[in-house]
Parts: sequence; C-alpha cells; structure tokens
Amino acid sequence: MLYHASRTPHITTLEPRRSNEDVPRIYFSDKRENTLVYLSNAVEKTCRERGFAHTGKWQKWASYGFTKDGLLHFSEYYENALVDTYAGVSAYIYTVEPSDAIVRFEKIRNCFYAETPQPVAGCEFVPDALEALLLAEREGRIVITRYAELSDRMRDWIYRTTFDEYRSSDAPDYRFFLETKYPFLKDGK
Repeated sequence: MLYHASRTPHITTLEPRRSNEDVPRIYFSDKRENTLVYLSNAVEKTCRERGFAHTGKWQKWASYGFTKDGLLHFSEYYENALVDTYAGVSAYIYTVEPSDAIVRFEKIRNCFYAETPQPVAGCEFVPDALEALLLAEREGRIVITRYAELSDRMRDWIYRTTFDEYRSSDAPDYRFFLETKYPFLKDGK
C-alpha cells in the first residue's frame, strides 16, 4: 500500500495538484508514519487562525528530514511548533494500490508520485494529528526533536535561513507566517 494525507474527507479518486515542482502530481509514501507531517500545514493553519485572508495556493512549511536509519525526523523550528501545528487537527490518510503509474520520487526518502488520477483503496480518519505523531514517536517509528533540545548551531541555522527565506519570498501567506512565528523579522534584525 501507498499512503497519502489530506484534510479533505470522502475522496474516492486522488487527483493531481500543482506540486512544488510546478507539475500536477499526487505524492505518496510507502510508510504510513511519513505522511503524518502532512496532516496539517503550519502556514495555512497560522494564517487561518489569525484571520489572514489568502486566496492562492498555500505555501508549505516542512521542518523534517530523515535519520541515518531512514526514520522521519521532525524538528521544531520554533517553540511549541508541534502542538501549534498539529493539536486538534483532524485529517485523513488515504491508501492506494501500487501501479505502473506511480513512480519513485528520488528527492525524498520512501516517496512516490503519480501524475494521473489514482483510485482510493482505503481511508483512515485521524482524529488528532498531534496524538498520531506522538504515538508514532513512542513506538519508535519517527523521531521528534523539540525546540528546547536543538543545539545553538541549529538555532543559528534556523535564524539565518528564516531571515533569508523571509527576504526572498514574495508569498504573502508565507511572509505572514514567518512574521508571526519569528517577530524579529519585522524589525529586520
């Protein structure tokens, strides 16, 4: 089985959407736990909760990578990011059968994509994304590093990267999100 996360209920056929590569695609993982980080979008959630009006495509915020052992490793890039992004968020994990139309995406571990519609084989309702992530952590299927556990070097990298992203982005939703989570950006310091 391949897994795909979505906030949309009652999907019977997954349809390609514009990806970060600006190509219509559907992304999957062959590891269910890898889709958990996609149950909520920190940028969209922050903007909606704070009343920021936006009509375009929502930018993504992805503070994850993979351990040497291949486990998804989520890092909090700001204090309480895990709770802030996932607590109380309900969503769905859809499954599809592997097919010749689904190919491996080499840029992300255990990731696959399709550029054509794919029939849904099953659906799991996830009532609370935070609880699902914490359970996967307890079971050793993912690793989570809290902001307080980050090294000074990593925090410096987050500061520099965030500042660079803020200056170079023309996406109003993303800039609003960054300003909300990193108030120092408004001051330009």
